[in-house]
Amino acid sequence: MNLFVFDIETVPDVDAGRRLYDLDGLDDKDVAEIMFHKQRQLSGNDFLRHHLHRVVAISVALRSGDRFKLWSLGDAGSPEKELIQRFFDGIDRYSPTLVSWNGSGFDLPVLHYRSMLHGVAASRYWETGADDTSFRWNNYLSRYHERHTDLMDVLAGYQPRASAPLEEVALLLGLPGKLGMHGSLVWERFLAGDVDAIRNYCETDVLNTYLVYLRFELVRGHLNEAGYERECEALREALTGDERAHVAEFLSAWSERRAR
Repeated sequence: MNLFVFDIETVPDVDAGRRLYDLDGLDDKDVAEIMFHKQRQLSGNDFLRHHLHRVVAISVALRSGDRFKLWSLGDAGSPEKELIQRFFDGIDRYSPTLVSWNGSGFDLPVLHYRSMLHGVAASRYWETGADDTSFRWNNYLSRYHERHTDLMDVLAGYQPRASAPLEEVALLLGLPGKLGMHGSLVWERFLAGDVDAIRNYCETDVLNTYLVYLRFELVRGHLNEAGYERECEALREALTGDERAHVAEFLSAWSERRAR
């Protein structure tokens, strides 16, 4: 089985803000502030609606056979269309099981809107059984199918009032959590030109999600205790061989929390 654990990071789509609110002549920061203000008037918070987000990072962990790989699609300078095309090309190629935290509620709807904007084809992702009957009863789009497991949704019993933040669940399970970075800082880092920091942060969220998923596999009986420990050890070995600083920090924090 090919398993893709994924996460995206986004910033305000200031080009959309200019078009929708007639804000030509203002710089990106000012346009975003107006977009946040309008959202606060609507909802009391400044978290923009899905169609007003621009994707700046997509990170993936691949678990396939004995292989584990963690990376962010494209590079720090890749255009949004390329990131999204690479994501859906991976689904077309591998037909993986997708795992996310709030992917159904946020990541995938954003990717839907942005793929529409850029004309990104994703035939395998949108398959519901017309061309491949195996997708009729198990596809990426149904909330209750398993080609995509949104852990936040499933663990909450599909009850929005029972949902929890990844950070808190990770910490409860003795996992590293956010390590000093947070989604609320992404726009600030983007304005500063530090897309690499955003990509690194996205990758650590993927690692937290993957470890929560392994715990979920244990409690639903897909892994026994020995299998769970083998999967954790395989991940530790893979991360030990990754010399990137944010991965080393995650591994160190994970080891420290496990020792408590």
